[in-house]
Amino acid sequence: MTARRTLTIAGAVATTAILAACSGSPGTAASSSPVTSPGGTSTSSPTAVATSQPTPGVLAPKATEVNPSGDIPDNALYVPFSPAPGGYSVKVPEGWARTASGASAAFSDKLNHIEVSLTAAPNKPSIASVTSTDAASLKTSVPKYAMGKASTVVRQAGTAILLTYQGDSTPDEVTGKVVRDAFERYTFYRAGRRIDLTLSGPTTADNVDPWKIVSDSLRWK
Repeated sequence: MTARRTLTIAGAVATTAILAACSGSPGTAASSSPVTSPGGTSTSSPTAVATSQPTPGVLAPKATEVNPSGDIPDNALYVPFSPAPGGYSVKVPEGWARTASGASAAFSDKLNHIEVSLTAAPNKPSIASVTSTDAASLKTSVPKYAMGKASTVVRQAGTAILLTYQGDSTPDEVTGKVVRDAFERYTFYRAGRRIDLTLSGPTTADNVDPWKIVSDSLRWK
């Protein structure tokens, strides 16, 4: 009777040990242990893979900053341009597309534009003439023209009349998108000759410094 009871207790203890080994204690990750295949080859059971989690209190890295649409890069290089007939020179950002006809030229890159022309002018332009005559002409050629103001500014080429205004760009050839543009139009005068330098880009762009570089680079020849 005593021997039978001893065997029963020993069997229960062995069963409990086997079950504990198979199930593992709660919260303990399964470890890889050799398993013998029927053919006698030793293999390993799958091992749990840990996944990385964000560390509390540590900020994720910021995304790369992108200049607002229409901003001319601060590191842009400026190269001189002078029309074949002569008369003036001006610096424009390197790599911009150019079209030229006589003493007039236009430069563009994405959403920004530069136009410059040299014409004969018997009378010296004034704020009054630019505000009335020039503005009236622009109103018919610039979609949704909105008058800004006219003032005198000093540049390296001399005193100029600066006319500011806004208008819609021509629709994009691919997307048809129209952008609201801000314009700066500088009118220079010297000995019966007039130069009109027009700079334009999106109203949301910050091109104060680039436009200052271009307008200050103009030289009479």
